[in-house]
Amino acid sequence: MDYTSATPREPVCLLTPEQIAGPYFRNPKLIRRNISEGQDGIPLVLRLVIVDAMTGEPVTGALVDIWHCNARGAYSGWSKVNPDQEVDADSIGSIPRTDDDTYLRGGQFSDNKGVVRFTTVYPGFYAGRALHIHVAVRITGGNNYLEERHVAWVGQLYFPEVASRSVLNAKAYSGRTVTAPTNAQDEIYANMGGEASTLTVHSIGRDTHEDGFFGHLTIGIDTFAVSTQIRPEDFDKYTV
Repeated sequence: MDYTSATPREPVCLLTPEQIAGPYFRNPKLIRRNISEGQDGIPLVLRLVIVDAMTGEPVTGALVDIWHCNARGAYSGWSKVNPDQEVDADSIGSIPRTDDDTYLRGGQFSDNKGVVRFTTVYPGFYAGRALHIHVAVRITGGNNYLEERHVAWVGQLYFPEVASRSVLNAKAYSGRTVTAPTNAQDEIYANMGGEASTLTVHSIGRDTHEDGFFGHLTIGIDTFAVSTQIRPEDFDKYTV
């Protein structure tokens, strides 16, 4: 990631580490808060705050895309890929798509406080990876796809182990032939600063986790940076 600017400044907030986009990136151009599309799983309400690490101010009007697998470990667009078999592929486009589904994908523009909110389900896992959600932040000229400028930050969000273990025992997530790696066992988490990208998670219900979870995180970015993980042409090339 290139953090060079005309006038170098010391960050006032921590820059959240970038992580790889992974093989399951696509650009469905879906602006929506609820991305679940009826997928089974324990509900998850996600709140992200995007701030400028140079000033500490909220980043408004940024287009924040998220995507993640379902309770069984499958990604929309790749629903026929067996999530219990580990694939040796980290780069965008390295695995051919199998379908045109769009579940568990979507974007929101950050509000005047830098906040985006999503309603989804707690992700499952696929072989070799801990539970995570992918995120891409695009700096725009307004709340319009036609005014996109550049991709400033690409990352992955992780979950506390205690919450994830309770989720993986639920019916929608159980019965797999492989076991979910812990965060510490995940090479991407360990080598790319995953600890700084771990959500704070609270149970919504008082008596049961089945009611769902609320997860939140503040993401500090350099709005002038240009990500090396997803380029503008990738959004055009991998549109639905």
